[in-house]
Amino acid sequence: MDMGLGLVGLGAGLGAGIALLGGGGGIGRLAAAAMEGIARQPEAAGDIKGGMIITAAFIEGATLFAVVVCLLLALGASGYLGSAGEAIQVIESAG
Repeated sequence: MDMGLGLVGLGAGLGAGIALLGGGGGIGRLAAAAMEGIARQPEAAGDIKGGMIITAAFIEGATLFAVVVCLLLALGASGYLGSAGEAIQVIESAG
């Protein structure tokens, strides 16, 4: 059971890390494109910044959701695997 919990933790950590890397990369590309757009057309800076902030909030929301899902999966699986381990021990001691 210890190996199962370790693998669950490893999977959750990798999933959260990949989600954060994706969110950071998305916001980085968004900011780069916005700055390029402002440099090309400075009079549209207000509209570009507004759209950039709203889109960045959506990206951060999706990233936070992915991290929370990884955390919930890790905590739920650890509880499930712990209970399964206890049940196996009871069955082995009875048999």
